[in-house]
Amino acid sequence: MAELTRRGMLAATGAALTMGAEGAAPLTANDVIARIKAQVGVPWQAKTVDGLIAGDANTPVTGVASTMMATYAVLKRAAAQNLNFVVTHEPTFWSHQEDVSMVQNDPLYLEKLAFIKEHKLVTFHFHDHWHRRKGRDGIAEGMMRRLGWTNYADENEPQRFTIPPTTVEKLAAVMRDKLKAKTIRVIGRPDMAVSKVKTSWGYAQKFPGVNILNGDIDVFVVGETWEWELQEYVADLVAAGRNKALIMVGHVESEQWGMEYCTEWLKGFISEVPVKFLEMPEPYWTPDR
Repeated sequence: MAELTRRGMLAATGAALTMGAEGAAPLTANDVIARIKAQVGVPWQAKTVDGLIAGDANTPVTGVASTMMATYAVLKRAAAQNLNFVVTHEPTFWSHQEDVSMVQNDPLYLEKLAFIKEHKLVTFHFHDHWHRRKGRDGIAEGMMRRLGWTNYADENEPQRFTIPPTTVEKLAAVMRDKLKAKTIRVIGRPDMAVSKVKTSWGYAQKFPGVNILNGDIDVFVVGETWEWELQEYVADLVAAGRNKALIMVGHVESEQWGMEYCTEWLKGFISEVPVKFLEMPEPYWTPDR
């Protein structure tokens, strides 16, 4: 009798727990967005590219994916892993401002949008506020961690580093391997001594690029820049005999490890569903590969 009673109690408890789980309101895309806004630590800007781009805000979330860019290939992987809320640093539809006015009838736009709807995906653009995150730019934090440069950062300039002495060639090789940047490009003497590095993850303009290179840094590391401006300037610096170098990692490779760090950050306040990082492989290849 005691055993039957004990079994009955366990069965009743299990049923109650099941009913409680089933009775709880599901985590929705709106809920996740509200948590992101509350946790990022800075006021949410009225004018921003950040926000829900595709999908329904009321969609129950089955999993969260953090990624550099919500490409079609990444969205297919997200759907296959049941990660239907996609936090993407860069656009879903090929425009920083997510302006689809010129592609509304484009076959690929319609196909990608249909895939998102069919698989009940939601894409959330998280660019401006991740860069403005309280404490330190989330992308810069993730890149620093990936490279193992946390102890080398300047207290007042978190994207300026004094690294152990090396050469341009060795530094470029380390960055290629750690950042998985297969098509990294370099301007400057390979054997030039390096210790002072300034970074501009993502994109770098001619200014302040020119001013940075005329300062005391040895190497300016960027994601990308216009080839007829800053790159030409660096090439001329080298031709003039200056000990300067430019390392161009590629836009995706120079920021996406900040979205790997974003995955850790999201896990701090999303526990109901899986949260995973979906790496976006570099899209370029070279003939020798």
